[in-house]
Amino acid sequence: MGGETGKSFGLGCDPVVGSLSSSRKREYRVTNRLQEGKRPLYAIVFNFIDSRYFNVFATVGGNRVTVYQCLEGGVIAVLQSYVDEDKDESFYTVSWACNVDGIPYAVAGGINGVIRVIDAGNEKIHKSFVGHGDSVNEIRTQTLKPSLVISASKDESVRLWNVHTGICILIFAGAGGHRNEVLSVDFHPSDIYRIASCGMDNTVKIWSMKEFWTYVEKSFTWTDLPSKFPTKYVQFPVYNASVHLNYVDCNRWLGDFILSKSVDNEIVLWEPKVKEQTPGEGVVDILQKYPVPECDIWFIKFSCDFHFNMVAVGNREGKIFIWELQSSPPVLIARLSHPQSKSPIRQTATSFDGSTILSCCEDGTIWRWDDVTN
Repeated sequence: MGGETGKSFGLGCDPVVGSLSSSRKREYRVTNRLQEGKRPLYAIVFNFIDSRYFNVFATVGGNRVTVYQCLEGGVIAVLQSYVDEDKDESFYTVSWACNVDGIPYAVAGGINGVIRVIDAGNEKIHKSFVGHGDSVNEIRTQTLKPSLVISASKDESVRLWNVHTGICILIFAGAGGHRNEVLSVDFHPSDIYRIASCGMDNTVKIWSMKEFWTYVEKSFTWTDLPSKFPTKYVQFPVYNASVHLNYVDCNRWLGDFILSKSVDNEIVLWEPKVKEQTPGEGVVDILQKYPVPECDIWFIKFSCDFHFNMVAVGNREGKIFIWELQSSPPVLIARLSHPQSKSPIRQTATSFDGSTILSCCEDGTIWRWDDVTN
């Protein structure tokens, strides 16, 4: 498998770096600010799984998962609140999923390493997934099959779960796996077999489930106890590269390209290229860079609108930068700041069409910004 980490060789031209002078293409204004509690809020996410709930979002902080709805005129209505039985739980991540009948679930995980699948209709736990040996840093849903979720953990593994049956199908870890906490993970938008993961070993890895897909299918029809399912280990990624020199805390697919960020004040768009001679060893072609000033602490996650036209990311000073993703050179759509917003923004949520940007902060606040361009 070659060296410990895939070597990165730049191909082609120098990356195109975006300019921080704002185009003012869109103007956003603060329309609401909520103080959810005293504890930091680590995640905020819109429901893109079900078109009936595109304006519904969830947040996590402390041992609480809260579901809200964005209404007209900046109004944010609380729909539900789930409080975990363990008061020491601190949730770090939440993702929307559903069972095969389309019932929406909020899937949350955090410091305890237990993943809670919460039935958003009745605030009750549908299932709890125990398996990770340490905290869960991120959960993502397969939009093509929204009963499948993946989790990234401090235990250096990524796990694939079926929320409908409660089965842990695959564990991505072992000889070729991450060598430190896994901080972020994402499903490829069209290639159902592919995922990307990144973390504190400074690498981004791409994994394939193709050889194991029969187990994925089997997980939907399994009738025995979930613990008896033949969970498989995927030990080697198909691609491995060091794009960043420090922790990589967020990665997302943009078609076949990858957007990732570390703690060096920028989001990078790059193309993974596998060297034919040495499978697994990655070549990186860096295409574009989106600067984000004062974004030098880890665990700050960016978000995109449904069609990936824009990316929104907060920084440690409470400011938000919104970049147009698919223009070259990158165009800064807007820079959002407010005198009262001074706390680090852990995550943003971009609405379906990009007209609303939400942020959740270290000080327990939620901010809502709306496009007032017209």
